Amino acid sequence: MDTVIVTTINLTAIYTLVALGISLTWAGLGFLNMSAGVMYAGAAYGAWLVSTEVSSNVVVVLLGGILTGAVFGAVVCLTVFIPLDGKPNWEIRTLTATLALSFIGTNIYLWKFGPQFKQFEPLFSWLPKFRLGEALLMPSVTGSVIATAVVVTIILVYIGSSRIGLGVRALTQNVEGAALVGIDRRTVAFAILGVSGAFIGLAAVLLGQTFFVEPNSGYVPLIKGLIVAVLGGLGSLRGAVIAAFLVALCEALTLWYFGGSWVLVTLFLLISIVLIIRPRGVAGLLETTRA
Repeated sequence: MDTVIVTTINLTAIYTLVALGISLTWAGLGFLNMSAGVMYAGAAYGAWLVSTEVSSNVVVVLLGGILTGAVFGAVVCLTVFIPLDGKPNWEIRTLTATLALSFIGTNIYLWKFGPQFKQFEPLFSWLPKFRLGEALLMPSVTGSVIATAVVVTIILVYIGSSRIGLGVRALTQNVEGAALVGIDRRTVAFAILGVSGAFIGLAAVLLGQTFFVEPNSGYVPLIKGLIVAVLGGLGSLRGAVIAAFLVALCEALTLWYFGGSWVLVTLFLLISIVLIIRPRGVAGLLETTRA
């Protein structure tokens, strides 16, 4: 059972990052970013290139993934959000455009890097190992949790204290009200998608220690991120964190008792139960505000 706790802690940290990226984009800009998977793979490749060509220092590699993810967020803003903002059928168009961007990006990665798997060197091998009951807390798990806590705290404090952050918070609370007080939606969109990409980029580096990096490596994190975001209530950052814990716990328990082949079954069962009880998700309050 101690192993379940360790697995839950590790997966909660990773899923929180991806789900925060998806939820923040929905809350502030009102579209579902289906290119989050290709952003993930791109950030993973960026961090891998930094680790092989620049430095394998943990801070440098983490910054490489975070900055690459932020750049990909800006690319999504330039190629999808700005051209389609205010157009008819906005939700469907952005959904289709981000899906197309995902397919294009995957094929570019395949052309540039080939189908071969890439892997990071252990980033946190210098951290000590801990015992939690009978389970051994590996340095990769400890480092992932610490890195997630530090980066999420820094970004959320910045959003809470800076002028750009004020614009982000205004858009997430009331789009029309933000426009009335002169907040430029397109300018703030760069910040929102940049922060979203930074979260996804960090998740890519942390998962890259465990899973190989390849052109299609972003699809599973995209699916898990969408599951967490929907379960938490699209647009709710607090709900994303709570849902990340629930999904991680469900996955860890399933792996422990039934095996990996049952994970998706139990996850969709969890989603069904939660959405029957709370149709807007665990903390989906922003949808009421938007309505």
